[in-house]
This record gives sequence, C-alpha cells and structure tokens, in this order.
Amino acid sequence: MGDAVNSVTSTFRPSRALSKVGPSAITRITAATAELKRQGRQIASMHLGEPDFGTPENIVEAAIRAMRAGDTHYTALDGTPEIKSAVQEKFSRENCIYFESDQIVVSSGAKMLLFSAFFATLNPGDEVILPAPYWVSYADIVEMMGARVVVLPTHAQDSFKLRAEDLERAITPNTRWLLINSPSNPSGAVYRKADYEPILEVIARHPQVWFMADDMYEHIIFQDEPFVTPAQLRPDLLGRILTINGVSKAYAMTGWRIGYAGGPTPLIKAIKAVLSQSTSCPCSIAQAAAAEALRGPQESTRRYLGEYRARRNLVMSELSRCPDLKATEPEGTFYAFVDWRALLGASTSKGQTLTDDEDLCQYLLYDCGVSIVPGSAFGTPGFFRISFASSEAELRLGMARIREGCAALK
Repeated sequence: MGDAVNSVTSTFRPSRALSKVGPSAITRITAATAELKRQGRQIASMHLGEPDFGTPENIVEAAIRAMRAGDTHYTALDGTPEIKSAVQEKFSRENCIYFESDQIVVSSGAKMLLFSAFFATLNPGDEVILPAPYWVSYADIVEMMGARVVVLPTHAQDSFKLRAEDLERAITPNTRWLLINSPSNPSGAVYRKADYEPILEVIARHPQVWFMADDMYEHIIFQDEPFVTPAQLRPDLLGRILTINGVSKAYAMTGWRIGYAGGPTPLIKAIKAVLSQSTSCPCSIAQAAAAEALRGPQESTRRYLGEYRARRNLVMSELSRCPDLKATEPEGTFYAFVDWRALLGASTSKGQTLTDDEDLCQYLLYDCGVSIVPGSAFGTPGFFRISFASSEAELRLGMARIREGCAALK
C-alpha cells in the first residue's frame, strides 16, 4: 500500500508560488525543540514569541457566554457588528483614528490580513520595501505573490530604525508598499513621532507607494513617550495607509486567532474578497472574546508589561556578562536582538566551525540545550533573537546556557 501511495505522490508538483517558500525558521526550530524534549532533553525555550500568561478571565468568560447564547454560527466575513464596533472604539480611543464600519475588517489572525492585503494588491514586478530586520513571514508572503522584496538594512546605531534618505533612494516606479512593524519583532525598536514624520514625508511625495503599519506589539512598549501609528500622524495619507493590529500579544490570546485592520474602503473591500474565498469569517466565539478584550478592563495589559520589563532587564543584565555578545536594549516587544559576529569563525569542542548564525543556533540547541532564532530568518545575518516571553526560571536557565556555550567556543 505504501509503495502505491508513493507512486501516486511522486507526481506531486508544487505551485510556482511555493517554489521559494518553505516552513519558517521558527517553525523548524519549534519542531526540533519539541523532538528533543520528547527524547527527554531539557531545553530552555527562548525562540517562540508567545506570552506564557493565560488569557484574562473576563475574556474567557465572554467566550463562554457567547457559546451559551448560541453564537456558534457563521458571521459576516469581515466580523460581527460587535467586534467591528469594538475595533472602531479602540482606534478612536487609543490612536485618534476614526474609521467607518466599511473601513474595518476582522480576520483569523493578523497574518491573514497581511496575506490578503498583499494578495489583493500585488502583481509580478511590484516591489515591497522591508526594513531589516523584519518579521520572518513578510518576505515569504511577498514572494508568494510574485512580487519583489526590497530589503533596506537598518543598524544598531540607529536603533534599527529606517532612515528617510534610505527609503527615498529605494523607491522606484514599481514600489507598491512600505511595511513597518513597530514595536519591532525582532529588534524591539519603537518608531516615535520624530522617527515617522520624515518617512511619511517621503511617502507623501510618491503617490504610488502605500504604507502598511503592523502595530501588533502596541501595548508592549517600555518608553514613556506614547505610542504612535502613521495614520494618526498624517490623516491626509489615510487613503494610502493600512493599520493592522490584533489581540494575540497584548491579551495573551495567540490561539484565539483574531486580527483586525483599518484602511481605505477600496482596499478593505478587496481584502474582504480574498477572505471570502479563503478563510470566510473568523471564529464567532473568538470574536466575542476579542470584543471583550478591546472593551473590557485593561489592567492585564499593564500587569503583563511590568512582567516583560522585568524580564527584559534580566536578559540584558545576563547579556552584559557575555563579552562576545552585544545587544541594543529593546524599547518594546518581548525580544532581544543579539549581535554575535565577534564569534564568527569560532570552533566548538567537537571541532565544528561556526560559519553563520544557523550554525550558532544549531550548536546552542543541540550542544547547549537552548533554542533561539537565527538573525538570517529576519533578513539580518550575524544576529540571533531571544524571546523573553518565558518565565524567569526559563530565562535564567537559557541565558546561563548561552553564556556557557559562548565561553566554551575556541
């Protein structure tokens, strides 16, 4: 039977859209970590960007009420009136942006909104500008559409923020989007008003360029200056800005899979057309929970932020004890982006030479028992990402193993 199945599957041919895309580095590391744990290895997991907190009880109760009330059926494909109203209120209350109902769309996670927006707008030959480091899925999604990724490296001395002059030089007649994630996964960079303003001036001069703002980590920000998003700074550009957010990180709701976006009506209509032929509506129960998250008490987000701040301080303190590692203190998110280039070319006790960040991460995982993500996955080789969304005990164990592993290199 197995031979028969193999003879059939041997004719399988992937689409061109998948020719350059495979499982993400984080997916591969997660699978490898799980396998090592299955074998009985104790692995300090510092690779996954998932809060270790439970979803707040008021949100869980809202989901239970929805189920008991019979809200277990299809909804409008762009979200129930309740969740869309909650998103409108959130944008108005926290960002001073005012969207009509037909300018808002809710989906099964923010990634699906990114995918749908690119699917709805990109053609072969179009270009999307990504400041690096960038989140791992951005480039793969763009390439799946047959468009071209234009990577603009950013640097630690600029706090990993895009410079307006670099953006100006990169724009061509084929440029379709600029995508910025702030606070940034993986660098922790936060774009302030003064950082965005010159970038938005460049966008204003190029009417073919649209701006996609990924604000997923909005509530995990350590600076005193208030969070800003491009649409609130330049209302005159609202017709070319898509603002994406979600409940996954702020409310520890990764598994609920609810993202939302606000933007110009023609774009939102096009995104809805993509969703209608793919995921259809988001989960009705998760929508009820997300509406409660956005409207209900916000004490949990402030409590989580205090925990993340303490964890950030722990990780940065431990990194300062590693002479060959350097990291810019993250201004937001629960990630640290670490420069390990001083160790490039070093050898392990088994005689393996570390030629790139994949080698380093494999060494730290299999020889030292700690999982991290290579910077090349984020478009920035020579770095690695640490997630401090884990418990203090896990972080102390992981940082000790990183420190000892690096010290053992020759």
